[in-house]
Amino acid sequence: MLVFPRLVGRVKKLPPPAALRSLELTPRHLSLLSMLLLDGPLTVSELARRLSVAPTTVSLLVSELSGKGVLRRRADPGDRRRRIVDLDDDVRPAVTRWLAPGARAWREALGPLTPAERSLVVDTLLAYEAAVTRTLGEDPDP
Repeated sequence: MLVFPRLVGRVKKLPPPAALRSLELTPRHLSLLSMLLLDGPLTVSELARRLSVAPTTVSLLVSELSGKGVLRRRADPGDRRRRIVDLDDDVRPAVTRWLAPGARAWREALGPLTPAERSLVVDTLLAYEAAVTRTLGEDPDP
């Protein structure tokens, strides 16, 4: 039971690189930045679905981070009405450095496991999240 709070506490202590410190990024930005770094450019709707938050929440974060020069938005070539969100090329190296320790730690922890064991770990974490969400009476799928 004490592992999760320790885990979260350690991740929150990863300070942003000097190039990002003045931007006042917080842990709430970490998931969005991680998603874009690892999965590439996404629409606001895709980000909202993957992060399990409302599209308006993602829109606010994207606007905030775009204003700070962290993200850029461009038209989707397949549908000019949709906007694609991506990390700005100037900040990508700093975001990569910020998130690299966590990514390395996950690779080290999950690397020796079989695909079935990795799936079990992920499924267990998702089940824990769902249980906490139910306990708090929150909508698990906003």
